[in-house]
Amino acid sequence: MGENKDKFDPLFVNLILTLQSSAMQHMGKLKNPVTDKVERNLEQAELSIDMLDMLKKKTGGNLTDEESDLIVRSLNELKMNFMDEKMKDEKASAEEDSTEDPEKDESEDETEAEKDESKDETEAEKASEEE
Repeated sequence: MGENKDKFDPLFVNLILTLQSSAMQHMGKLKNPVTDKVERNLEQAELSIDMLDMLKKKTGGNLTDEESDLIVRSLNELKMNFMDEKMKDEKASAEEDSTEDPEKDESEDETEAEKDESKDETEAEKASEEE
């Protein structure tokens, strides 16, 4: 049984690192080795993080200190990067919304200006008729 444990140790570490790399790739932090492009898919990144978190919970108490530390460090790094990417998306959405609003305000201002011009013209016409 001890031989199997030694055999599975590097496989377990490889699994953790594979899930970590997958999550980083889906967050756009690493290039996709197949396409050689940086691609973002936060849903897939979250899935990889969740799988790693599930492994941590399911293997609790059965890991060496090194394996446990590796999972904890990987999860911490991934979760921090994931939150950073989510915040980037939220900021980008907020900026898009704020850039759309000034355009609406400008068109409203133009409409108000047109109303004021029309009002001024009407008042000018009335004044010229009275003369």
